[in-house]
Amino acid sequence: MSVRQRLQQNESGIELVMTRTPNEVTIYEVGPRDGLQNEATPVPTAAKLQFIADLRAAGLRWIEATSFVPPSVVPQLADAADLLAGIDAVDPEPGGRYPVLVPNEKGMLRALDAGCDAVAVFAAATEVFSQANIRATIDESFVRFQPIARMAAEQEVWLRGYVSVAFHCPYSGVVDPQAAIDVALRLLDLGCDEVAIADTIGRATPREVDAFLHLATAQLPFERLAFHLHDTSGLALTNVKLALEAGISVFDGAAGGLGGCPFAPGAPGNLATEQLVAMLEGMGIRTGVDAAAVAAAGRTIRSLLTAAPTT
Repeated sequence: MSVRQRLQQNESGIELVMTRTPNEVTIYEVGPRDGLQNEATPVPTAAKLQFIADLRAAGLRWIEATSFVPPSVVPQLADAADLLAGIDAVDPEPGGRYPVLVPNEKGMLRALDAGCDAVAVFAAATEVFSQANIRATIDESFVRFQPIARMAAEQEVWLRGYVSVAFHCPYSGVVDPQAAIDVALRLLDLGCDEVAIADTIGRATPREVDAFLHLATAQLPFERLAFHLHDTSGLALTNVKLALEAGISVFDGAAGGLGGCPFAPGAPGNLATEQLVAMLEGMGIRTGVDAAAVAAAGRTIRSLLTAAPTT
């Protein structure tokens, strides 16, 4: 039985289609971090702060702001501490949350020193991608995450975990759904408040997403899951619908479809937030986000990326 079409039989023999589609969805914006991390054109800190301010003004409450990885690895985000220091000035109203990516204990300490109250860690569903992305096995990555989780609990910092390449790996191909589920379970056991299932290279088909959801429904708490989809094959919105019908209520997007993992060949862009919002609102699902304002913010940041010289 498909998760997206849970069929029940009544006494008259009529099939009733039962879904768990939520009435309201949380949009988790990743443009400032995942959207910009792979861009060669430097974006000034002030422009990034304005981008965040525009996204916040569009109604987005969760905005992944930056990453505390070594600047030599992701030079575009070398200004992480300065960026966090400037966020209060561009968003003086309460309600905004600005998670940051941390790869290890050192990155966590830098993030805490900068005043963050929400962080994210990345695990992978395949060994080969884990090695390419963080130069560690899956088991070794969880050893690195343990002090992060401990400090997050001690400091009451919200913790998100990502399961990268949950459907397709650029190096090893199709991923066994159970492998992704196992990593998600480990992240939850680690103490993650939320786990994002990531189609990192955007090749997941509806059949594969449905198979994952069907297998995961008995193993994972869907109220603590998010979906992070890239749109390489143009199937992201279709896959969102499947996840919605299974009861997923948190979805990632990047304004203007920005993004791409520098360690995942074939991952050119995230699902555009404005397209996601437009579809959800058209379905009668509340997001609290202005799609047109998000699109305008995306156009503004893209204009900087195309106007500035590439080095």
